Formats: sequence, structure tokens, C-alpha cells
Amino acid sequence: MTDTRDADIPIRRKVQEKTKAADRGGPAQPLVIARDLKCHFPVRKGVFNRKATAVRAVDGVSFTVEKGETLGIVGESGCGKSTTARLLVGLTGLNAGDLIFDGDRLGEDLSLKELWDGVQMVFQDSYASLNPRLTIEETIAFGPKMRGVASGAARRLSHELLERVGLAPGRFAGRYPHELSGGQRQRVNIARSLAMKPRLVILDEAVSALDKSVEAQVLNLLKELKDEFGLTFVFISHDLNVVRYISDRIMVMYLGEVVEIGPVGSVWDKRAHPYTAALFAAMPSMDPDNRTEVPPLLGDPPNPIDPPSGCRFHTRCPFAESVCSAAKPKIVAVDGAQGHEAACHMLDPVSGHSKSAGGAHLEAAE
Repeated sequence: MTDTRDADIPIRRKVQEKTKAADRGGPAQPLVIARDLKCHFPVRKGVFNRKATAVRAVDGVSFTVEKGETLGIVGESGCGKSTTARLLVGLTGLNAGDLIFDGDRLGEDLSLKELWDGVQMVFQDSYASLNPRLTIEETIAFGPKMRGVASGAARRLSHELLERVGLAPGRFAGRYPHELSGGQRQRVNIARSLAMKPRLVILDEAVSALDKSVEAQVLNLLKELKDEFGLTFVFISHDLNVVRYISDRIMVMYLGEVVEIGPVGSVWDKRAHPYTAALFAAMPSMDPDNRTEVPPLLGDPPNPIDPPSGCRFHTRCPFAESVCSAAKPKIVAVDGAQGHEAACHMLDPVSGHSKSAGGAHLEAAE
């Protein structure tokens, strides 16, 4: 018989107790440490379907996610944001690198099943993420029931979480996904992820398909839930203003690599990497006197099957010199910014780039 003695404990208290008990590394230990993550997708050709080459979707990505923070990931389509997210949740296998979750290395100390106990993901397509044959109540209760929670307790948990995300159980519990709006379905997806009592929630373009008014409501809900349940977020979006609003730190990716990472305020003000400066320059402005008249970037991103040598951005960078194509830039600290780093030869005093003296940033690059 399944032990359901804790089934009636309020979900908030249960999550907080679980998080505290699982915090093996202490508050100073990052929840996630990613070291040189690589994920290459094979491209096969010929009669025998042999591997001819590979798409380097994620190619040597390293970062940390601190406990209780929101790390925002931005970049052009195809830069590796979503693949990085899928690596963190174990939906895509690593080709190389280490993924450490609260001190345990995936594969050695931590199985995929144990990783899934602490990580959940909310996808962009709210409708495709839901089973059209299950009611909303059944959708949220499904995960807990698979973990041994009795049906009655899982149903009560489902109603409690629906209430918490702003959907009255009496009106919505018996509905099916096609009977809900996009914003309502995304609230259901958020409730479903919370039902598994995660410590890390990965939100991959979770609000990009919503109307702006609904988007603001969901963003505020996410901030409330993060504080209430003691969660850590990895938030992926193309909208820099959304990332600025919800994130504590920003990581900028380009062609499978990290080009800049740091606190939101520092990255917003300094924009140390030319690619980051171009991304911010492409943001639409409400001020008619501040219209973008010159394209901030020319050309398309290079082919990830055969990326450029050295700095991968040098083929589109207005500051590129011979050293940029000859050597890969190191990630170095941005002058005067705590925890802010970027991979650019102009920031490295010994790189040999003509603009490297003093590691000046590119505020004027817009």
C-alpha cells in the first residue's frame, strides 16, 4: 500500500522541506555547474547512412546557475539556447562535458531519473505540451500519481496548484486543453511542473507566444512562484526586455558558444561583446528620435556544421582584425564589473588586438 501520510501537507511547505533536505552542497554551492558542454548532431549521407559531419549545436559551453537565481539566456535563433536547456533537463544526451547538479555529476553520482526529480521544463508551445485526451485536473495529477501518490491526494494537489496559478478549479479542472486560451494553458503547464516539486525550472520561450498583457501576468506569476516555492529558473527568450525584467544574470550565446555572461544591470549598461551590443541595438524603441536606421548586424549566422575559426563572430564583427580569425578569444573579466565576463579579443590586454588596451567596453557600438 502506498504511504500517503504527507499527501495533505500544503504543497508550499512540502516543496520547501524537500529543497532544504536536498541542499547537500549548502547555499554557496551552485545548483548547476556546466563544464564544457558539447552536443553535436550527426549529419548522415550516402547509401549506408554514414555520419559525414555534425551540427555543432552546443560547442564548449560553461556556466553556473546559483541557487535561487534566474539565469536568462539570449541569442539569435540557432545559437544553441534550446539545446542547452534540453541538456540541463536530460532530454538530449551530452557528447562531452560535465553537468553537475547540486554537487552530483550526471552519469557518475546522479542518474537521469534522479536528475528529473529536481528539474522540470516549461516549453514554448503550450498546446503541444499537453495531452489533448486528459482533463486539466488529470494532466497536473498524472506526474504525482506516477510517483506513487494516491489518486485522491493527487487530485487535491492538482486543485491546489490550479488555484495558485489563477485558475479556479471549479471552472477549469474538468476542461480539456482545447477549451483553454494560450495563457491559461501555459498556467496549466506551470502548475504541472510545480506538482513534481522541482528545484530547477527551465522555461524555454514560455511567454513568447502570449499577448503582451497575458505575458505580463504570467511573468509576475513566475516571480511570485519563484519566491514562494524557493525555485531556481533558467529563462530563455528572444525578448531582451522580458529577460531584463525577470532575470538576475544574462548569458548571451552565439553559434553554440557563450560570448558574454554577467549580472543584468552590468550587461545592460556595458554590452562588452560586439554581438551583445548588436543585439541591444536591434531592440525596437518607442522613441521616434531613437529609431534604428542602420542594421546592427549584416549577413546571416555562419553554418554551425563548419563554424569560422578563431572568434566565431569575426565574420560579422565591425571590429574584426587578423587575430580574431587566428585565435579563439578567452573569456575574461569585464573591467570594473563584478561577475561580468565576455569572450572578445578587445577585452584581453595581451590578445594583440589594436583596441585591447585597458579592456574598454563598447557602449558606443550601437
